[in-house]
Amino acid sequence: MSVVQLEPARDGWDDRTVAQLLTLASSRSAEDRQRLLLKVTGLCEAAPPPPSVAPLLADIFLTLTAQAERDIRLALAERIASADWAPPALVNMLALDEIEIARPVITSSPLLKDADLIRLLIEATLEHQIAVARRPRLSSDICDTIIDRGEAVTMTALASNRTAQLSEAAMRRLVDQSRRVAGLRAPLTRHPRLNQDLAQELYQWVGQALRQSIGERFRIDDTQLNAAVQQAAAVAVGTPEWRAAPTSRLAENRERSEMERRLVDKLQAAGQLRPGLLVRALREQRFELFEQALAVLGGFSDGQVRQAMRAPTAEPLYLACIAVGVDKAVFSSLLIEVRKLTGGLPGDGGWTATPMNAHSAARAFRQMMQNPAIV
Repeated sequence: MSVVQLEPARDGWDDRTVAQLLTLASSRSAEDRQRLLLKVTGLCEAAPPPPSVAPLLADIFLTLTAQAERDIRLALAERIASADWAPPALVNMLALDEIEIARPVITSSPLLKDADLIRLLIEATLEHQIAVARRPRLSSDICDTIIDRGEAVTMTALASNRTAQLSEAAMRRLVDQSRRVAGLRAPLTRHPRLNQDLAQELYQWVGQALRQSIGERFRIDDTQLNAAVQQAAAVAVGTPEWRAAPTSRLAENRERSEMERRLVDKLQAAGQLRPGLLVRALREQRFELFEQALAVLGGFSDGQVRQAMRAPTAEPLYLACIAVGVDKAVFSSLLIEVRKLTGGLPGDGGWTATPMNAHSAARAFRQMMQNPAIV
């Protein structure tokens, strides 16, 4: 395919130039028609056409563009994308062309009005709709239309458009849509129009990396966050009941628990309490030692650790382990050992091994375990 470059015209709108245009217009040669299209474009770019020839130019543009080869239409679209002199009918014609030709016009043309954009959202392909959603400074009406249509990829493109005039109501609708459209969550987390109330709601169904981002940006009420997360988890996967330990090693034996507590306290006092003890305790089937060592290493309460063991997903336990220095690559095998000793808990609901530093993991764990059930 040839590459077409439209060179700026050196002529002005004088009589000689108009005569040349008329001569080219009378020719039936395809080459002459393309030369006419390029020459008119260059003239318009160099200087706005006088009102006397504007109607004639509109007809010339529409007729010649419809007959032009693809590379000519593409070059023309790129050239007039930001022009305010182009005939509106030509701009709309190019906006409905194949997406590579339409995209620069949809993205930049000041001549496309809201009615034109709505037409594209209704009549054009999904790629055209995405281009509309990415257009700078979209009006609130267009934003609402995109959300009304409910196309996941188009809404995601809108959520990534920082200059779109999204109202608070529209932002709330996008946050609500993020329950089913996972692609919305990351751009909404970074969106400048996300406020504290919406961040609180969005927090319920994002992964740990995005929760950390929200927590760094907003002063979130930990109690409310925990309640929302617990409720969402319970609805999604159901809360499994705590079952009695399958072996005598898991019985609630106070004497054994006290012995393990004294061992943990001694190791802590000697500066020898390490994350490796957690793995060793599980391999030796000393579950009380595992729980108490995890609590002391992380500065967690016994109730918080027990709550994590009974959670509908392994995410709280993952956070607690990362907070005390367990490598994320080790956690999967550690979780297998825990479930062997607890009859399958924590539950097998979805969790994500998101890379986090110890401080962020500890903060996220405490948020989820706020007001734990003491057992």
